[in-house]
Amino acid sequence: MKTTRKPATSKLTARFDNELKMIIMNDLKALKARTQGLPTAA
Repeated sequence: MKTTRKPATSKLTARFDNELKMIIMNDLKALKARTQGLPTAA
């Protein structure tokens, strides 16, 4: 039986995706927190 291992590039891509998602989510949270007290500009 063959074990299926992810190639290094796949692991790297998955890690990059996860890191990017975390950065974007943190930025979004910070932006929401910053704009919460401001009136919305239409």
